[in-house]
Amino acid sequence: MIRCMLNIWGVILYLRLPWITAQAGIGLTWLIILMSAVVTTITGLSISAISTNGKVKAGGTYFLISRSLGPELGGSIGLLFSFANAVAVAMHVVGFAETVRDLLLEFDAVMTDPVNDIRIVGVITVTVLLGIALAGMEWEAKAQVVFFFVIMVSFINYFVGTLIPATEEKMSKGYFSYRGDIFLENIGPEWRGESGNFFGMFSIFFPSATGILAGANISGDLKDPAVAIPKGTLLAIFWTTLSYLAISATIGSCMVRDASGSLNDTLGSPNATDGCLGLGCGYGWNFTECAQAGTCEYGLANNYQTMSMVSGFSPLITAGIFAATLSSALACLVSAPKVFQCLCQDKLYPVIGFFAKGYGKNNEPLRGYMLTFVLAIAFILIAELNTIAPIISNFFLCSYALINFSCFHATVTSSPGWRPSFRYFSKWSALFGAVVSVVIMFLLTWWAALIVVGIILVSLAYVSYKKPDVNWGSSVQAGTYSMALSYSVSLTQVEEHVKNFRPQCLVLTGPPSFRPALVDFVSAFTKGVSLMICGNVAGVSMGMLGGGGASSRGHVEWLNRRKVRSFYTLITAPDLRSGAHSLMQVSGLGRLKPNTVVLGYKQNWQTDSPHNLENYVATIHDAFDGQAGVCVLRMKDGLDVSQTVRAYGDVKVLGADELTETHFQAQQKKKCVDVYWLFDDGGLTLLVPYLLSRRKRWSRCRVRVFVSGHLGSAEQQRQEIQLLLSKFRLGFSEVLVLPHVAWQPEESSLKEFEDLVAPFRLNEGQRSPEAMESLRRETPWKVSDEDLRVYRKKSEQQVRLHEILQENSRNAALIVMSLPVVRKGACPSALYMAWLETLSRDLRPPLAFIRGNQQDALTFYCQ
Repeated sequence: MIRCMLNIWGVILYLRLPWITAQAGIGLTWLIILMSAVVTTITGLSISAISTNGKVKAGGTYFLISRSLGPELGGSIGLLFSFANAVAVAMHVVGFAETVRDLLLEFDAVMTDPVNDIRIVGVITVTVLLGIALAGMEWEAKAQVVFFFVIMVSFINYFVGTLIPATEEKMSKGYFSYRGDIFLENIGPEWRGESGNFFGMFSIFFPSATGILAGANISGDLKDPAVAIPKGTLLAIFWTTLSYLAISATIGSCMVRDASGSLNDTLGSPNATDGCLGLGCGYGWNFTECAQAGTCEYGLANNYQTMSMVSGFSPLITAGIFAATLSSALACLVSAPKVFQCLCQDKLYPVIGFFAKGYGKNNEPLRGYMLTFVLAIAFILIAELNTIAPIISNFFLCSYALINFSCFHATVTSSPGWRPSFRYFSKWSALFGAVVSVVIMFLLTWWAALIVVGIILVSLAYVSYKKPDVNWGSSVQAGTYSMALSYSVSLTQVEEHVKNFRPQCLVLTGPPSFRPALVDFVSAFTKGVSLMICGNVAGVSMGMLGGGGASSRGHVEWLNRRKVRSFYTLITAPDLRSGAHSLMQVSGLGRLKPNTVVLGYKQNWQTDSPHNLENYVATIHDAFDGQAGVCVLRMKDGLDVSQTVRAYGDVKVLGADELTETHFQAQQKKKCVDVYWLFDDGGLTLLVPYLLSRRKRWSRCRVRVFVSGHLGSAEQQRQEIQLLLSKFRLGFSEVLVLPHVAWQPEESSLKEFEDLVAPFRLNEGQRSPEAMESLRRETPWKVSDEDLRVYRKKSEQQVRLHEILQENSRNAALIVMSLPVVRKGACPSALYMAWLETLSRDLRPPLAFIRGNQQDALTFYCQ
């Protein structure tokens, strides 16, 4: 309480409150004081709530806001508040130096000139204060108690002085003791000078109300911050507001606005008031000449030292000014480095980490003290209190706005972790305090408010972009969760529409770092557009041993460092098919469920066990059964980049690091993306290349669409497809018709296909039909003569398509092709994989087989 009161009772109280009363009148001055009190009281309630919601450590206001709102806003307010406190040191020291300068003028002991004297005294003073602060908190606390005692004595001295009858010398300076007509005259405003308006006076007064954070700023040094901060802050606001109101009313009731200070300006007789203007005439004094010329040196409107003149013993007021200014300056000088040190230790911004180091048992921020010292001297050199005060007002108002918004946001998000023991606050009063603070900021100095808001936005953007590795359980996180939950639930109430179709992908990556190209491919067309889930099917033994939370966190961190916006989910299952089937059923939430399953091509299908081959092909069929589309990606060198490493007797499987660049992260320049749209699958085969072409890396690629057709009507078919694509608004204009798809492939190509299938042929020999049926049941993946006969046309088509791919797309950036599909259980797994192998082998560009599930992915209608 004492620290807050000392910081509130600063230079403005003694040197500017009487002058503000002269300008605004007692009525509007009370309004200014009460407006400030409303803002500070609401903010005090918010501080009390935040500070009692858990243990408060060092860092004061910055700690309170950053741990409540998160690093984005917390970091920017830490910068602003540290700077505001450093400038506040200069303001209070300049107020002290003004008083010393006036004393030097009174005793005719000016060193150089009035302005440079303020600078000289200010620099010497702030250097001495730095020495006291460096001596440690114990010395600083003792000094504060002495200052508080001196201020209380000066107050008593002032109020006693207002009751003492006025002497002639005091009358010549405008003091006439309590008078009803003086009170009535001073109740209304009389604006003078450039800052002569309501908000001009408010901007000069408001810094005197900003000391309410002095207690919170030393939260790390308080025995019980949760009790001390609310109790001390609110009591300090109450007592200081009362003192401001009392001083404004009393000084405005016993002093006139203009007085010459000359004992010769008396009227010849009490009734000789001809030509005399002003209240002084009624008391035998004529201040008309200086009042009309604007040369009066005394009176409420002209002399900043009126409290000293009114008091019973003026040296005590001077001592009070010294105590108030020095105590406030000392409090700010201690607060600024501690707040800045806490900010630096959180490593939110570059460069400033140098100031994070602390010294001694109390971890004193000596480097922060030196930085504050330099900033304070820079503003002391301005040497004009009325210029420095409005600068600080905007910074403190912004701090108050964010403190109140923190309290409102934490309450409105209904986070279970928001349980302040201080209950006497309202979310609406906190919101009101935040809005009022922002409004006043712009009413005071709009350009300074814009600068402050600009600083916050730049620092917020930087922290949001860098995403520092901190987790403080902020209300922003709680709000994000609440919004995500609300939107997810509301989505379930909306029917799906083709215009909003997005390929929501379940990507069977295994550990994502093992197949970075597969991750990057899907990320390239889903990032910022739709859902992506990286699914890892781990064996039961592996899942039990190493598939826990720590491993999952590592995979998520890898995805985040690679800037891939994807979820990661792990499931333990005996084999790929059962695990993938479970993932298809349980992945997602409401409408945010996968509608497309993405797999890597099985490179080792010819050497792997028949069981695994069957499971791989069955997984594709299961995806179609689950009403999902399928995408299979093949790259020339394979997708799996994992390596088995032996070290110290342990065997580890390592994936790629997050900096590994894949084909899908490279700039593709002016290459082609070739789309072989051979079957109507709802449009997914066309939609994926379109989404890919919107990426900067792929935007310069031409998209060529190949369709099958007949030689006689090729041109007509090309125009029809072009018209259809233009209606879809995909931006694909280059269409090529392939009339020779149905041609017979070359004998050498057919021979290669037969050699590929040969190891998987069913050796029928002279066996009976019963024996053959039994053999088929035992080895369903093998290819019989009957299978080759039934699918001869389809096999030849795949061989011919491979020849076309080699002819047209050898240098493409990517090939997208309709995935061949057969009825489930009708075609042996080995034959199906032989088709995919034939189509995709020996191709330099990546090839993505895509097949939708007949759900419309494109439309050219408006509704």
